[in-house]
Amino acid sequence: MGGKQSRSFSNKEPNEVSVRESRKGSGKEDQPSLSSAAERIRRHATVHFGYSTLSLAMRGLDETPSELWELRELQKLNLSMNCLCSLPPALGALDNLVILNLWDNNLSSLPAEISLLKKLRVLFACRNRLSEIPEELGSCTCLEVLSLANNQITGLPGSLAAMHNLTKLNLSHNRIVHIPTCVYSMKGLVFLHLACNRLETIADQIQDLVNLKILIVEGNSIHTLPKTLCFLESLELLNVDFNDLQNVPMELYLLSRLGRLACHPMDKGLHIIHNPLLKPIQEVLQGGLSALYNYLKPT
Repeated sequence: MGGKQSRSFSNKEPNEVSVRESRKGSGKEDQPSLSSAAERIRRHATVHFGYSTLSLAMRGLDETPSELWELRELQKLNLSMNCLCSLPPALGALDNLVILNLWDNNLSSLPAEISLLKKLRVLFACRNRLSEIPEELGSCTCLEVLSLANNQITGLPGSLAAMHNLTKLNLSHNRIVHIPTCVYSMKGLVFLHLACNRLETIADQIQDLVNLKILIVEGNSIHTLPKTLCFLESLELLNVDFNDLQNVPMELYLLSRLGRLACHPMDKGLHIIHNPLLKPIQEVLQGGLSALYNYLKPT
C-alpha cells in the first residue's frame, strides 16, 4: 500500500519526496510557488486513450496535495489505495473529470462539491467507510458506472433517481435492508449488484428495470421473490444464492435468457442452489433449469 515516505513527487523520483516536504527549504528560494508545485504534479499526468490522466494510487497519501486542484484539465484521476480520510471542497474545481477512482481509502464522506463534476461518468468509491451518500451526487447525471461496494451504507438519497444514464450500480457488502427507492428509477441499469447486504425482500417495482441483464442479491436474507421479477426478460444472470428462499414464483419460466443453472460465480444463468428450497422444487432442480421450467409452466 506504500508508506508515508512515498507520498508524492520530485522531478527525478516520483515516489521519494512529497510536495509538502519539498517546501521545507531553508529560504524562500527553496519554496516553490503553488503554480510550480502544480506544474511538478502535471509532469506525471499522461494522455491515455485521448484522456488527460493522473494516477496517485498507492502513494501512502493521508491528504491530497492542494496543488492537485489546479489541474482543471484532468479527465481521469486515480487516488485509489491511499489513506485518505476526506476530500476537500476543491474537488469540485476538477470539472472536466470523467473518471474518478477513490477505491480503498478511509473516506467517511464525499464533499457536496462533487455535484460540480457534471461530466463525471465513472465513480469508484468502494472499500471506504462511507455511511451515507450526499444528495448532491444526484447532480452528476452523466454517471454511467457507480461503485459504492464495501462501505457502511444503509440507503441512498432520493436525488439519485435522476441518474437515468447509469448502467452499472454496485452496492454490495453494505448494510442495506431495503433496495433504495431511487434505484427503481434508474431505468438504464444493466447491472445491479446487491450481494451481502441485509435484504429480506425485493419490491414489486423491480419490474421497472426493464434493461437489467445481471442481478446479484446473493448472501442476503430474502424469503421470497416477487413475480414481477420474472417480467425482466433481458435477465441473463440472476444470483439468489445463500438466501432464505423456500420456493420460487410460478412465472420464473419466463426468464428464458437465463439458459441454465449456474455454479461458478461468473457464469450466466440462475444461481439458486444454496437455499432451503422445499420439495418438490429441490428435487426438480436436480434435473437442471429446463426441468424446473417444465415443472413451472402451466399445462
